Amino acid sequence: MDYDHYDRVRAVQWRGDHLYLLDQRLLPAEERWIECRDTAQVTTAIRDLAVRGAPAIGIAAAWGVAMAAQQQAPLDDALAMLRAARPTAVNLMWALDRMKKRIAAGADAEALLREAQAIQDGDLAANRRMGELGAGLITPGSGVLTHCNTGSLATAGFGTALGVIRAGVAAERIVRVYAGETRPWLQGARLTMWELVRDGIPAQLIADSTASHLMKSGAVQWVIVGADRIAANGDVANKIGTYQLAIAAKYHGVKFMVVAPSSTIDMATATGEEIEIELRDATELLGVAGRRTVVEGAQAWNPVFDVTPAELIDAIVTERGVIERPSVLAMQAMFGS
Repeated sequence: MDYDHYDRVRAVQWRGDHLYLLDQRLLPAEERWIECRDTAQVTTAIRDLAVRGAPAIGIAAAWGVAMAAQQQAPLDDALAMLRAARPTAVNLMWALDRMKKRIAAGADAEALLREAQAIQDGDLAANRRMGELGAGLITPGSGVLTHCNTGSLATAGFGTALGVIRAGVAAERIVRVYAGETRPWLQGARLTMWELVRDGIPAQLIADSTASHLMKSGAVQWVIVGADRIAANGDVANKIGTYQLAIAAKYHGVKFMVVAPSSTIDMATATGEEIEIELRDATELLGVAGRRTVVEGAQAWNPVFDVTPAELIDAIVTERGVIERPSVLAMQAMFGS
């Protein structure tokens, strides 16, 4: 199927000697690009959420290593700096380990540039494949709800969960799309809606607290989300708020789909309990767009991710295939070494 109409954004671009990133903190009000000309600038862009989404973080990091090699900078320092940027997204570690393996094998700067390009190209191909597989699970005429941003902005292109939605719309299986706003960074409101409007996909934004009421109405048949790390038993770490969506979906008989490339699978982590959950600055919860909305002196707790247990998940979709009702045995059968 030709998905070009639904795949117009490329947020991570290599420009020969530097990395060009669409600054996602400013969308939708402003489309500003950042030029990263060394590893430190790539690290800052990852840490400060100018580039975000697990696959896009890994891709950007791979280019950061390749750039360091091109500049004859110390590669061990570059790897360590990038690895410390974000702790939860396993794609970051996966991409850096892949680059490190090539370095250990004697790869020169040109070979590392080719490896980074291969990582980016492979992600786009995986997203197209996952879109087809995930859409195939959805009954024609369905409504879906998604959380955070899992589209072209978060990946090499097309997207993971949003890629399934794009493929489902193209195949006329999905007729209603809802996006949760996703506090505190509002990735759903700012980014997912921006992508859907650009693609001409009709969608409605909802407040995060509306999700259970929406499910009760019968308007959605699937919740479709991405993942930042998937443990060996099928537990999924994803954007904060995913866990409560899964609980509500189970209660209302709505199916729950996780869409992520195999690079997100962490078979070395037995369960979700072992996944480090990143805590960000509490001030992110105390205001909107830099303007404080909460009384001075108030405190806040700001975990960025939560863990959804495998028993709440109906399907994990990867480019290798679909795992329905994920379990240790099912995960081992597909991803065990």
